[in-house]
Amino acid sequence: MQLTDLIKKFYIEFPIMENRGNPWNIIADLESIITAQIATLSKSEYHIHDQIAIHKTAIVESGAVLKPYAIIGKNCTIKAGAYLRNGVCLTQNVTIGANCEIKQSIIFSASRMAHLNYVGNSMIGSDVNLEAGAVLANHFNEIPNKTVRLNYMGNVIDTQSLKFGAIIGDRSRIGANAVLNPGTVLSPDSVVGRLVHVDQMKQLE
Repeated sequence: MQLTDLIKKFYIEFPIMENRGNPWNIIADLESIITAQIATLSKSEYHIHDQIAIHKTAIVESGAVLKPYAIIGKNCTIKAGAYLRNGVCLTQNVTIGANCEIKQSIIFSASRMAHLNYVGNSMIGSDVNLEAGAVLANHFNEIPNKTVRLNYMGNVIDTQSLKFGAIIGDRSRIGANAVLNPGTVLSPDSVVGRLVHVDQMKQLE
């Protein structure tokens, strides 16, 4: 899997990711990767405290909660009630709407989470829009074998991970109250309708 086929600026906007392995390995190691990246950031550009780095042009509204480890890039906006935890990187010009929860994820430039979204253990490309209530699930609660598998171009990839969400390609659009199963991979310019449940493994049954 070539991440740059899905997210063109992946290594340009986050060069420390080079040679870190598969997407699920990157997500699993995201806290340590963010720690290493924070060590390279300029204190003249970022407010840095307790493994949280916030660019001085970013806006974090009152009532938002940011847990270590996090990098909030240039011109990002995080609205009231948002909750970021377990390793989150917003590269630049990203908007996290009111009452969204972002867990252990990377979100690339100019992407927007409207409000009331859950994004778990995921990678979201540039200029992606999630309408209100869309959920990127990261764990199978309902089946005995909880290991996340991906259906990528007709090939099944076993991540050997119990928690992995989605990889969403650049410029994709996810409709309100849509649910993406763990292991969803969307090509650039994908459109998921409102109230749609995406279960790509069913395509192989």
